[in-house]
Amino acid sequence: MDEISVRILLVEDSPTDADLLRQVFLHSDKEGWELLHVERLEYGIEICQQQSFDVVLLDLRLPDSDGFETVAEFRVAVPDIPIIVLTMMDDEELALQAMAGGAQDYLVKDQITMQLLIRSIRYAIERGRILQRLKNSEQSILRSLEQEQELNLLRSSFISMASHELRTPLTMIRTCVELLQNFNHELAEERRNQYFDRIKMAISQITHLLDDVLVLGSTKSGGLVFKPEPLDLEEFCRELAESIQFSNSNQHRIVVTCQGSCVGAEMDTALLRHIFSNLLSNAIKYSPQGCNVQFDLICEDGYATFQIKDQGIGIPLKDQGHLFETFYRCSNVGKIPGTGLGLAIVKKCVELHRGRIRLNSKAQSGTTFTVKLPLKP
Repeated sequence: MDEISVRILLVEDSPTDADLLRQVFLHSDKEGWELLHVERLEYGIEICQQQSFDVVLLDLRLPDSDGFETVAEFRVAVPDIPIIVLTMMDDEELALQAMAGGAQDYLVKDQITMQLLIRSIRYAIERGRILQRLKNSEQSILRSLEQEQELNLLRSSFISMASHELRTPLTMIRTCVELLQNFNHELAEERRNQYFDRIKMAISQITHLLDDVLVLGSTKSGGLVFKPEPLDLEEFCRELAESIQFSNSNQHRIVVTCQGSCVGAEMDTALLRHIFSNLLSNAIKYSPQGCNVQFDLICEDGYATFQIKDQGIGIPLKDQGHLFETFYRCSNVGKIPGTGLGLAIVKKCVELHRGRIRLNSKAQSGTTFTVKLPLKP
């Protein structure tokens, strides 16, 4: 420590005591040790918040503070700099109070020697470093515990969700396979095709669930990244709407409109597909059969604004604050199947695009999701 710079702040209102300490440092042969002096606690706090010091020599009796409160007030304002208390009183109880309040050492002024002061400063700085390392380790452990708790909660929620959401399609597959196996020769071709269609639909549900889980896992592990590329937004929206409408047996019509110039857009196609396939699928799932879903794209001022508006069951106000939480499902969905993963994925993909998402909805009055993304990264 002798070879490195040490900055020391002396908070002392007595000019005589301050001069005495200066003389001690002048005769200590500690090159690179710098002593700065202020006379009031408020000045000491202010300068410590503006500059870096290795240790503070703090007098307990100051014009604007007196006794143990001096240490407490300084420690609250400046939590990380080691403190050595200076006092005229050789009071063991006061010393213990100062140490309990955050001081590293306690020196009686008329007993200070050069060797004692230098040793106290060195020990205070080293103890401060040790305490800081312990504090950093504690914070790291707490973060690890929080992550572990979050992971355990996700595991529990996933097991509960998967056991519920997988049971129905698996039961449908098993039932259809048994019927085809046992009564295939007695079934008309139309009936057989219906069973095959149900099997395909059930497999599609399972695949969609597994895809959502994989995407969510990628977001948690940092594997989902933003990779922009030139994109024809209008064509993308129309093709995606057509695909989703077809996969839902054309039971709902998705009406696409485009306004403004979206030329030169650079976005991540995979992230966009996660965002709008989830929002459009939800709009269809929660709307009565035969209703239209409006899908609007507006490009202006360097942003693309997407709106998905349905005529469905809406989202109760009490659920809207939790809507983007993993595994959360609204209180009015009833027996409509779902995993609670889709909107959590949507929000993460929007954030990776540095965009914003908001909703406007009332129960039984439909829902409008608005996603605003920069046209270029």
